Amino acid sequence: MTAPDAKEKTSGSVSMVRGVYWASDRQESESHERGFYSSASDEAILGQGRDRILDIAEKHIRRIGHRKTTVADIASDLGTSRASVYRFFPTRAAINSSVCGRIINEVAEIVFAVARMDAPASKRLVDLLNVLHRHSRRRLVEERPIHDLLVAAMNERWATINVHNEQIQTILTALIREGLQAGEFHAEDADDATRGVITAFLPFFHPILVEQRVQEGEDMAAAARAQIRFIMRALDKSDGRSANVDPTSNGA
Repeated sequence: MTAPDAKEKTSGSVSMVRGVYWASDRQESESHERGFYSSASDEAILGQGRDRILDIAEKHIRRIGHRKTTVADIASDLGTSRASVYRFFPTRAAINSSVCGRIINEVAEIVFAVARMDAPASKRLVDLLNVLHRHSRRRLVEERPIHDLLVAAMNERWATINVHNEQIQTILTALIREGLQAGEFHAEDADDATRGVITAFLPFFHPILVEQRVQEGEDMAAAARAQIRFIMRALDKSDGRSANVDPTSNGA
């Protein structure tokens, strides 16, 4: 879910800014009464509350979608008031963005793990592209409310999506640079090669483009395999067919 004009970062760490926190007034008062309301305990309590509210929000979004999920629904499940939720999440959109961040961070972590595998850069690149395609297609087919959430994030340019795009581009650039240094790939510039790979493969992992192609009845698995072969040839790999481009070949 990246875009060809995403700005490159220089570090390859995979991290995602999670949502803001929540804690009930009761937790706060109890902590004061016990006399251990230190910054460390405060952070732990607030962190637990943040994760709890996002757990509940994600459960509702997966079941009925982000547009139908309300702060009242979340507050009811938490056993608190809407005011308590709004105290730390200024809008429902902030909750949606944080849930989105959780979901795409899972993909980013998998992509990062693939990029760090002990294998030739060419194989890792193929596996990485397969992971991006498979997750996008699976969400469309099996997790439609999550797919719709990501489509909204793309259309509205949420900050979480922008961070994710930059991370994926950074990982791809580092991987292509490794391939160039090892003599597996041939290109004048790793950054230019990365932009070319993203542009060529965008229709196979951008949620909106994937949905369009599926609606048109295209065999996405076969098309993805063909496009990966094209990308590998464009990177001047000796034989694009020697790499396993089957989207089911990698279990990530």
